[in-house]
Amino acid sequence: MVTHPSILLIEDSPGERELFRLALVQTGLNVTLCAEQDAETAFRFLKEQAKVQAEAEWRYTGSTNPGAPTSPSTLTSIFPPLPCLILLDLHLRNQNGCDFLKRLRTDARFATIPVIIFTTSDDQTDLAHCYANGANGYVVKPGTFAELIQCTTDICRYWLERNRVPQMMGTPC
Repeated sequence: MVTHPSILLIEDSPGERELFRLALVQTGLNVTLCAEQDAETAFRFLKEQAKVQAEAEWRYTGSTNPGAPTSPSTLTSIFPPLPCLILLDLHLRNQNGCDFLKRLRTDARFATIPVIIFTTSDDQTDLAHCYANGANGYVVKPGTFAELIQCTTDICRYWLERNRVPQMMGTPC
């Protein structure tokens, strides 16, 4: 099984989630999209993914399986890895995106996942607050679908093809 780069989109509007999914399809990039409508559901999803990954690593590198593959790339080709990128809406109905970001950054399992704030807010205070709480990027949602496709392409090409994070040094997500 080949695992493709994945994005976790945290967006409470079903219409916005669908528009992003459609834009991602239009990019032609082979990216898996997981979408959650709120921060709590997203955090549960991340914890479950981390648990599956940890169990897989234990199973395949433990002493009961001496000839097993042990490289992280081998494990992620067998079991779905954590998302390579999180796109986070700043203004969620029940929680501010920055509160979720703070929580995410305090958990070592998720601290290195790049988080891009993807929002309608062009407010400098929001921007500064997000970066102060650990955002890796801040993108204002474009106004047209054509612009959304281009924006999605740009985000994916940089964050999934060019950017490197510590757990995967030397390889794209």
